[in-house]
Amino acid sequence: MRLTVEGAATRLEGPLLFLRRTLSVGLGDAVEVHGTDGRTRLGRVAALDNDFLTIEVLESTAGLTLAGTVVRFYGKPLSFGLGPGILGRVLDGVGRPIDDGPPVAARASYPIDGLPINPVARANPRDFIETGITTLDLMNSLVRGQKLPLFSGGGLPHDRLAVEIAGHARLRKGEGADFAIVFAGIGVPYDSAEFFRHSLEQGGALERTALFLNLANDSSTQRLLTPRFALTAAEYLAFVEGKHVLVILTDMTNYAEALREVSSSKGEIPSRKGFPGYMYSDLATLFERAGCIRGAKGTLTQLPILTMPSDDISHPIPDLTGYITEGQIVLSRDLDRRGVYPPVNVLPSLSRLMKDGTGGNYTHPDHPALASQLYAAYARAVQARVLASVVGDEGLAETDRRYLAFGAAFERQIVHQDAPRSLEQSMEIGWRLLAALPKGELTRLSDAQIAAHLATSIAP
Repeated sequence: MRLTVEGAATRLEGPLLFLRRTLSVGLGDAVEVHGTDGRTRLGRVAALDNDFLTIEVLESTAGLTLAGTVVRFYGKPLSFGLGPGILGRVLDGVGRPIDDGPPVAARASYPIDGLPINPVARANPRDFIETGITTLDLMNSLVRGQKLPLFSGGGLPHDRLAVEIAGHARLRKGEGADFAIVFAGIGVPYDSAEFFRHSLEQGGALERTALFLNLANDSSTQRLLTPRFALTAAEYLAFVEGKHVLVILTDMTNYAEALREVSSSKGEIPSRKGFPGYMYSDLATLFERAGCIRGAKGTLTQLPILTMPSDDISHPIPDLTGYITEGQIVLSRDLDRRGVYPPVNVLPSLSRLMKDGTGGNYTHPDHPALASQLYAAYARAVQARVLASVVGDEGLAETDRRYLAFGAAFERQIVHQDAPRSLEQSMEIGWRLLAALPKGELTRLSDAQIAAHLATSIAP
């Protein structure tokens, strides 16, 4: 049942419309805002008390006047009509097609805030998603049902990396038909949006992808809903259609900035660096929608991308994200300046669930030990660099000089790549690099592993 209110508007501030409360409505209820310019704008109830309520208008409020504004209440939360035809479509930030195609044929409508997953119904994330990126697949593996953020910085190539992951991510057990991508660009410039669309089309990945594009000139309130529409589509594909879904959200910093802007417009008391005190719980409502459910065939995996303001990993956005998620992949500006792509800084990067989705029947029995040995050797190489900066290469011991050479080769051959690699190709490169180190330094490998992979090529 729809109820209409006219003449109750008292104030208009940015994307927020303030009304006198003249009827009973619920928080989060969907509304239509009709202006004297003839346009109809979608919105939702963002706050209310006994006397007033606040409407988040999801489109430009230019042209609205207080006297002529009519608000129609739906009496239910915002929802998203979904069907299998969502794959292969390009939509705006609130799920409306922008690819000149017909509306998505909906089988059912789902609330965009999702339904909480009973903790007892959650299953532990298992198995492996191959992305084609060696520093992820070999060193920090992405596991089905995991939420693993990528921490980038302004000007770093995270957009290119996101598109490559979307284009080449796959399951390793012949379940290609059951794998899908939900890609959401949040507050992105027009050229970035076109880059996402064009790259996915050219690579042939768009047919298995639902692409949501929220542009930088769209309303900040719409930006708050884009990841919710995208995750609702992902939940439908995973838990209704039974697909294994990888959700890529970029850039979550734009989402957090919109959250701060809207919070300030509401007059809420700010917390750290002006962000609202509830930003942690707000981000959690998004990230915790990843996971596996007992009895459900599909899974939902998240790879949110954010740019750290001033490359500060202690900034509230990456700081709070790190508390909620299961690890982080960190991009390095130094590696980027040296022409290494993708510029993943392996040492501060971590996938906390890697142990649950690698080795054994998931990847290769020797994968975890190889990754651990490569990490330890690269950490030693970085220490050798620091020492060499003080005493020079000539002042180093022979073992340290080998580690110095190993570090350069690791960045040139493992971190840097010009094309996607299979896990087997990445492991082959890793074994080849370890062969340059003395056997006594390979303390993370068993004698059997050394004999199987390095016996004929290991350094004396």
